[in-house]
Amino acid sequence: MRLPTQLLHRKLNSHKGDFGHIFVLAGSARFSGAAVLCSAAAMRSGAGLVTLGIPKSLNPAIVKIKPKEVMTLLLPETNEGTLSSAGYKKAKDFIKGADVVVVGPGLTQNKSTQSLVRKVISDIDKPLIVDADGLNALAGHLKVLRENKKARKRATILTPHPGEMARLLGISVKEAQRRKKAVAQKLANDYKVTVVLKGHNTVVADFKNNFYINKTGNPGMATAGSGDVLTGIIAAFLGQGLNAFNAAKYAVYLHGLAGDLAAKEKTQISLIASDIIAKIPEAIKKSS
Repeated sequence: MRLPTQLLHRKLNSHKGDFGHIFVLAGSARFSGAAVLCSAAAMRSGAGLVTLGIPKSLNPAIVKIKPKEVMTLLLPETNEGTLSSAGYKKAKDFIKGADVVVVGPGLTQNKSTQSLVRKVISDIDKPLIVDADGLNALAGHLKVLRENKKARKRATILTPHPGEMARLLGISVKEAQRRKKAVAQKLANDYKVTVVLKGHNTVVADFKNNFYINKTGNPGMATAGSGDVLTGIIAAFLGQGLNAFNAAKYAVYLHGLAGDLAAKEKTQISLIASDIIAKIPEAIKKSS
């Protein structure tokens, strides 16, 4: 598959603001790596700017491992070292200057953190990707996806694996795996979103009857952080102007191709998520 010209060719007078400022609400004392992987993948996939919104005490550790190009916004935290709902106003104010918002990687299921997630999802009008614990915060609360007119008009992408899809729809994991196309389409139609149902032959579906089954990727990508990398790629493609369905479709394809290239070099058994990020440039070349 060839990537869109919109991604591959840049005008001579381009500046970083042309390629999207991605704001990523992510990370916790236990799961700092998820935030770093997501932000690094976004930068490597063409985002102009990336800012991580993280618990304030996490900053010294994050600064040591994040890409130098990624900025941080320090937010109030809970006693468990997770994002606190007390940070909602600061996050909301910052989001006004962002182009794409990511919510979820490494957040945990702390109640205060989940409250923050739902407030952000229900209130902002910027293109939005909800992943991982962002999705867990939506389980039983899917109505927040359309609680106000601004939120209903934005591009929203949900990226569940079968377990998260099962929790969102109140079905079994087996059913989520067996009826991937149907359940992805149902969630997309019911809430006017784009759905990326991850796994072997990842499904991308939206509420406009667009549908894609991905054929790239391999079992070695079933490893911690792989989903965070995919989320970062999707965010970068949204930030560069692709619509929600195309951003998800091309990101899923490129993510799988980068994983295939990494597996050839590292083997499937030794593949880790950062290997996928390292192969994004080569995957882009092969898709040009």
